[in-house]
Amino acid sequence: MPRRRHHGGGTAGAGRRVFVALDPPEDIREALDRLALMLPLPRRVARENLHLTLAFLGPQPDPALEELDRELQDLHAPPFEIALQGLGLFGGTRPRAAWAGVVPCPALDTLQAQVAAAARRAGTMPEARRFVPHVTLGRFPPRAVLAPGLEQALVTLGDFRAGPWPVGDLTLFESLLHPEGARYTPLARYPLHA
Repeated sequence: MPRRRHHGGGTAGAGRRVFVALDPPEDIREALDRLALMLPLPRRVARENLHLTLAFLGPQPDPALEELDRELQDLHAPPFEIALQGLGLFGGTRPRAAWAGVVPCPALDTLQAQVAAAARRAGTMPEARRFVPHVTLGRFPPRAVLAPGLEQALVTLGDFRAGPWPVGDLTLFESLLHPEGARYTPLARYPLHA
């Protein structure tokens, strides 16, 4: 898929709030959306926002994004396949997010490390968290406790599987914050190639 650019709409002053992610195909989005509807989640991620984050970069000025664009254009990684498997929570008994997991995939780990290195070279420092590949299905408000039935639903649906699907590109997204939640807009797509 060719790279696609969108201009304008950045946040004044602080720069654009951006992240690099894999954009799942529509059939995988459908499966994830159906799964999220079966979980008692206070805030589900909108179907069109489902993604697998490789690097969250936060607000970035345009010159840094131009440098990041050059770095990501120069990235060499072959296409590969990934699949989803299992469910979980970040935050334990005080959950922050519910997620679908990813079948272990060395090619995905390598790609994520390359994206993080490209971001650092561009001066856009990624979040310093250990990479735990996942797709977020829903979020919880601060100080939330486990909803009745959530643990049982996670056990019942824990054998969730979707895919595999071919990963042929990665996407630089802008995250625009709105009262009803974030909206993610693709700024550029980068085809994978060896």
